[in-house]
Amino acid sequence: MEAVEYNNIVVAVDGSDASKKAFKKSLNIAKRNNARLIITNVVDSRTFATVEAYDRTLANRAENHAKELIDDYVNLAHNEGVTNLVRCIEYGSPKVKISKDIAKTFDADLIICGATGLNAVERFLIGSVSESIARYATCDVLIVR
Repeated sequence: MEAVEYNNIVVAVDGSDASKKAFKKSLNIAKRNNARLIITNVVDSRTFATVEAYDRTLANRAENHAKELIDDYVNLAHNEGVTNLVRCIEYGSPKVKISKDIAKTFDADLIICGATGLNAVERFLIGSVSESIARYATCDVLIVR
């Protein structure tokens, strides 16, 4: 069986334990393949739409949190010797953005995500982000348990 080589790996992070495990796995795969690692966080802007008077400070806080989160992961990657990195913060639905937009933008051949994220309510109501990524991505997907 021929070994698959990955060049552009998107790893979805949200600060959850599952995404931390996925990130650690992505570092190993990126090193083995000498691949570019795209560290991405999607700020779910739909959560702001429910706020009666759209609160700009809420959006700013979410954006700052996303930047800090990505910075933390970039530092961890550098400590592990992975330096071919891209920071990616997007806005919208993580389910749609990761599998359709981000993967296409970066010509991803692998998407790595945790089996469960932070939003249990959404997972209960409309299924998990990882399930959606696996269903709609056009590249390989690794869901880390």
